[in-house]
Amino acid sequence: MSDTTPAAEAVAPHRYTAALAARIEDRWQDFWDDHQTFAAEVTDRPKKFIMDMFPYPSGAGLHVGHPLGYIATDVYARFQRMTGHNVLHTLGFDAFGLPAEQYAVQTGTHPRVSTEANIENMTRQLRRLGLGHDKRRSIATIDPEYYKWTQWIFLQIFNSWYDPEAGKARPIDTLVEQFATGARPTPDGRPWAGLSGAEREDVLAGYRLAYSSQSPVNWCPGLGTVLANEEVTADGRSERGNFPVFKANLRQWMMRITAYADRLLSDLDALDWPEAIKLQQRNWIGRSEGARVDFRVGSDGNGGDGAKITVFTTRPDTLFGATYMVLAPEHGLVDDLVPAEWPEGTKEAWTGGASTPADAVAAYRKQAQSKSDVERQTEGKDKTGVFTGAYAVNPVTGLRIPVFIADYVLMGYGTGAIMAVPGQDERDWEFAKVFDLPVIRTVQPPEGWEGEAFTGQGPAINSANDEIDLNGLPVTEAKSKIIEWLAARGIGEGTINYRLRDWLFSRQRYWGEPFPIVYDEDGVVHALPDSMLPVELPEVDDYSPRTFDPDDADTSPETPLSRNPDWVTVTLDLGDGAGPRSYRRETNTMPNWAGSCWYELRYLDPHNSERLVDPAIEQYWMGPREGQPAGGVDLYVGGAEHAVLHLLYARFWHKVLFDLGHISSFEPFHKLYNQGMIQAYVYRDSRGIPVPAAEVEERDGKYFYNGEQVSRLLGKMGKSLKNAVTPDEICAEYGADTLRLYEMAMGPLDVSRPWDTRAVVGQYRLLQRVWRNVIDESTGEVTVSDTEPDEATLRALHKAIDGVTQDMAGLRFNTAIAKVTELNNHLTKAAGPVPRSVAEPLVLLIAPLAPHIAEELWSRLGHSESLTHADFPVADPALAQDEAVTCVVQIKGKVKARLDVPPTISDADLEAQALADPAVVAALDGAGIRKVIVRAPKLVNIVPS
Repeated sequence: MSDTTPAAEAVAPHRYTAALAARIEDRWQDFWDDHQTFAAEVTDRPKKFIMDMFPYPSGAGLHVGHPLGYIATDVYARFQRMTGHNVLHTLGFDAFGLPAEQYAVQTGTHPRVSTEANIENMTRQLRRLGLGHDKRRSIATIDPEYYKWTQWIFLQIFNSWYDPEAGKARPIDTLVEQFATGARPTPDGRPWAGLSGAEREDVLAGYRLAYSSQSPVNWCPGLGTVLANEEVTADGRSERGNFPVFKANLRQWMMRITAYADRLLSDLDALDWPEAIKLQQRNWIGRSEGARVDFRVGSDGNGGDGAKITVFTTRPDTLFGATYMVLAPEHGLVDDLVPAEWPEGTKEAWTGGASTPADAVAAYRKQAQSKSDVERQTEGKDKTGVFTGAYAVNPVTGLRIPVFIADYVLMGYGTGAIMAVPGQDERDWEFAKVFDLPVIRTVQPPEGWEGEAFTGQGPAINSANDEIDLNGLPVTEAKSKIIEWLAARGIGEGTINYRLRDWLFSRQRYWGEPFPIVYDEDGVVHALPDSMLPVELPEVDDYSPRTFDPDDADTSPETPLSRNPDWVTVTLDLGDGAGPRSYRRETNTMPNWAGSCWYELRYLDPHNSERLVDPAIEQYWMGPREGQPAGGVDLYVGGAEHAVLHLLYARFWHKVLFDLGHISSFEPFHKLYNQGMIQAYVYRDSRGIPVPAAEVEERDGKYFYNGEQVSRLLGKMGKSLKNAVTPDEICAEYGADTLRLYEMAMGPLDVSRPWDTRAVVGQYRLLQRVWRNVIDESTGEVTVSDTEPDEATLRALHKAIDGVTQDMAGLRFNTAIAKVTELNNHLTKAAGPVPRSVAEPLVLLIAPLAPHIAEELWSRLGHSESLTHADFPVADPALAQDEAVTCVVQIKGKVKARLDVPPTISDADLEAQALADPAVVAALDGAGIRKVIVRAPKLVNIVPS
């Protein structure tokens, strides 16, 4: 507890207390706002663009875990300003999304009203922490002047195609020109001029980077919207709200992020990101080298009607072991394959108990619809499936193999169909055992192998026909040979596949960015001209979701925007020569990812109404430079939970804008740093329900709430867990600078750590001691002297400067605080007042960490300007080292002497001094020396012969 009692204040009226801290902090926060201290403009100084991941303005406000990253970037930004850098550091709000919409459904409160109230509260909390943001640059995704440019970027993507020959996005007009001149034939060979408007648009949709398509999606009736796979739990429920999720086919907007798979993968090498995050991105993109193979198939069971199933496999060398095929239940070929009756000899276990193949397929599809993709791919899940009634022909063996559908195969990977090789694949083995299917090994397991499917390396076996023999070849050679054979016969080819799927970009909800898209009476899509942006959200009477029957192809979701008919149906002149016409607006909205895909660019030029960002401004803050060939933000701090989606989507948008010439950087974030999590103990009663952590008592190592023993487990901090501590509470008790210091001192920034309110007082006392070393607590006068410091103090100062400088640059704030504490303790113990030449550097050292008290002390020391841009102290290398260090001399591992030597002594000089030491000479007693190991300046180890 802070000591703010009347008695204490009477004895020391100018003591640093929570009340004094509050007055100091208010004063300096007002000063920074009034003087725009942190305003950043383009200058000739070296720049640093420092960013936090976009916060969502929650109605619950901040708990002390939320500001960890914000405080860290503020400390780093303040340090960079003091080392001569021009720093851009600001913060906005990612304010669209489901929580505000759900609150609107429950209460009738407009999402804008609740969101703006949350932003106001969060802004107040963040200001109290003393964060040095350029507030002129703060943005919110819900501001029409912001989402005008989100819509504009969407149109750039919509009006682009990826030219594989150029290796980049190009305007769609260049593709139209190719079709019009005949340089590129249309899909059916007709001249471009002979196609109708709808036909032309259908052709272009196959190339556009943003396009609408009928797609299998995760439909959540409880939320009234589709969800990305990542928003669905393993048991097939929504991550938010825990509602059931079903599969449905809906027309949705998609983004062709897959066109950028190679660049998204290769450009990771240019980024200073944690290797674990790069690995997650690589795995998500999932580049696989293999082959596409065609299997002839026919509903007559003979594979003779010309149809084919194409599979992608990374192991074409195992083709001789393919004993059945599996299609995803949603595969478009399934309906064409199913015969009217079960083929003769069909096993009962294959039918699912249905009387016809059509009934079996329909029943299984319905069952698969209720499962998420995550659940379908879960390791160890019991394998289920049903025979389609069709057979395919294995192209290397000529054998008929049955075609199944099963939920462990997804449309989202490869072609949505697999050749099943149970001898070499564990999941195929499990399926084969359930359905009594043959197993043919095509890779020789090691001697003594007792497992089931063998997935390792080895020579090929059972892999020959009259035209090709793979037997005895290692995997790599067998792959090359079979691919060459397939290609020569036109039934396959070597290819590269990606796990990455096109990005589902539609949501059936209200609180999101409207699409700048309209449809004419023929259903042809039209992009709105830039002059009609932004398309603002209309008012609606009802935000609630309206579900539909996913099994009924004639029904579709009712979106909230569709409930405003005056907004949906409009007469517009799009400037295309057609004059005013009636159009229907797109009534889906963009996902909440949209606004966060590009916000780093708007921070650069937030009030530009004519363009996304001025090119010269973007070049200065984000352009490529030495050490940053891709350009981008200099430091981006946020949680590892955004390792894939946000970062991948933002990289995709950035690359499109780069290709089209709007920006000079081809990556948005040069350096990424993931902060850890502040955890807290969760206390639960016998029912498992959380109880208020602040009211739990500890007795004899056990924990009690209202007299009942409760359990304790370290976990997340949050309102629902009743263990949240707000920054307001800590600021009121100790001051914002103490909170900042404690969060930075808890441990390494990238490691999760438990919150302990009782430990906060340690950093509070550090600030009190720093205050006392400069200010007289009785009079409030400055106590520093003009005397010169002694050598011990000088060395303590310069060692601290050297260590703190390195730690600040390396984001090691906990060890920087330890070095400041060590210096301050030295000054506290020294006799007499602190010399000014030491007090001022001490204040500057702590300034990035505890800026309010540092500004106050700097001002009282006689400086009229803020220390925000003061020069950070520079260490004297000679004084930053100890005068002497103790070197241990060992013989056969036993200490025989200790030498006081200069810290800069060379290995050769240290060896000579050790061998000449009388104690060492006596210990050797004339014995020869076989080896001397020197680790200057602290160790010499002698090995006698």
